[in-house]
Amino acid sequence: MANQLEQVVMSKAQKWLDGDYDEATKKQVKYLMDNDMKELTESFYKDLEFGTGGLRGIMGVGTNRMNVYTVGAATQGLANYLKKNFAGETVRVAVAHDSRNNSRMFAERVADIFASNGFDVYLFDDLRPTPELSFAIRELKCHSGVVITASHNPKEYNGYKAYWTDGAQVTSPHDVNIIAEVEKITDNSQVLTGAAGDRITILGEEFDKIYLDRIKRDVQLSPESVAKFSDMKIVYTPLHGAGMRLVPASLRNFGFTDIIMVPEQAVIDGNFPTVESPNPEERKTMSMAIELGRKEGADLVLATDPDSDRIGVALRNGKGEYVLLNGNETLALLLSYQLTRWAERGELDGGQYVVKTIVTSQMANAVAEHFGVKCYDCLTGFKYIAKIIRENEGKAKYIGGGEESFGYLAGDYVRDKDAVSACALAAEAAAWAKDTMGLTLYEWLQQLYVKYGFFREGLVSVVRKGKEGAEEIQRMMVEFRAEPPKVLAGSHVVKIRDYKSLEETDLLTGEKTPIEQDSSNVLQWITADGSIVSVRPSGTEPKIKFYFGVKEPLASVADYDKVLEQLNAKIETIKKDLKLI
Repeated sequence: MANQLEQVVMSKAQKWLDGDYDEATKKQVKYLMDNDMKELTESFYKDLEFGTGGLRGIMGVGTNRMNVYTVGAATQGLANYLKKNFAGETVRVAVAHDSRNNSRMFAERVADIFASNGFDVYLFDDLRPTPELSFAIRELKCHSGVVITASHNPKEYNGYKAYWTDGAQVTSPHDVNIIAEVEKITDNSQVLTGAAGDRITILGEEFDKIYLDRIKRDVQLSPESVAKFSDMKIVYTPLHGAGMRLVPASLRNFGFTDIIMVPEQAVIDGNFPTVESPNPEERKTMSMAIELGRKEGADLVLATDPDSDRIGVALRNGKGEYVLLNGNETLALLLSYQLTRWAERGELDGGQYVVKTIVTSQMANAVAEHFGVKCYDCLTGFKYIAKIIRENEGKAKYIGGGEESFGYLAGDYVRDKDAVSACALAAEAAAWAKDTMGLTLYEWLQQLYVKYGFFREGLVSVVRKGKEGAEEIQRMMVEFRAEPPKVLAGSHVVKIRDYKSLEETDLLTGEKTPIEQDSSNVLQWITADGSIVSVRPSGTEPKIKFYFGVKEPLASVADYDKVLEQLNAKIETIKKDLKLI
């Protein structure tokens, strides 16, 4: 079996040696053939798959790596689909990239291929946040767009995300149709290049201003509070990424003047030299910003990932320590702020709604219910939030929403998570809380728990690598469906939601109710005391994820630490019941 695989790998590698590939690539392939069979196998044993969101992989030579040739095949396949879908029209596309190594080269290759296919192309002059690419598609009336980014993955990775006419990542049926076209590109000679001519328009600072002004127009709610606390200290880190220019510019556009960048991380560098992983979800990644915040006495510490769609927030608690919020806490604060201000301004009339994913905190539902605003629950992934916005266009007004994985979007001018606007909104919320209540954002969050209930969430990711790992994950899902848990943390499971069969079962009555949702391999168990456990295999990594949501009443802020301990203990008990620890 090993020899058979080796033969396949050597045959595919030889095609690259003999084919229409640049000399540097051929030299590297030849080196691997002669010296590193293991790396050669990893590079050629399969083709890098164009999934429903695009490409993501380690950079290098070979069919299973991110390089100009795999990016080229993906772009030509997408171009072919666009030509079929918009026959008779001049197709318009936008292209952007983040700070990762090779991102500019890949973006220029994408632009060249699109232009060589006869498309009008808008290419940003330098790195830009992913949400600005989404905005550009809408603003410039493009048919599609591509951003080169691997989000918050380690430095070895890069990726390719495809977007549709509404500025959202592609969804059904376009996703599978594009995949079919990409799979037809089997040779580099099928990829059109070098005929760009004057079809590429470069986007620069003038377009940034349009984007930033639109954020201010659609998102800002309390300019009076910002004016009073314009000198509020804000520490920000772009983590060597695309937020470096536009996040501070957005904060200044809102009226904030004292923005302190983490100097070591305000350097564009795809090696991300100051962090193990450029992921603002991790305290270690935020440590330099938090330390600078402590030295400066900052009211707010903010971070964005390399493509500036995820937001990290750290707030000072009553003991003067900086607490890194999780994505659920950030969402609860931003959503509560938006709905409170919309209500105070008399702008809620029953025609508004918010959106969250099914694995995101139920606190969002409680806040929305309090304000009489509909809250949609959708599958994991921002493209599903965008789909709900699209389906409601002309019928109802989207206010805000997001997901537990540190993504938030206020306003519908963009159709992906937007940390450029979320950072400005978080800063404004802090100024408003100080102005109207004399509270820090952290103190206000505690008061929200008293008002709505203390919601606490947890996450366990079980990694199972390789073919055997993927099979084990599928087996786990089959077993959970066959034998779901009966009791979790002492409370009976009373409802099961199966998003694969799209059916909710009430275990007390036996009644089955259809779930109005796209089908996905996700299970949810709801207990009598309101705890929710969600189980879902990751779509992009060799993981199965377990999400925990528990809740207790909070009588007063004085009880916060005690109840927090109880909630954390409950989550640990559920993990033990599921044999995860």
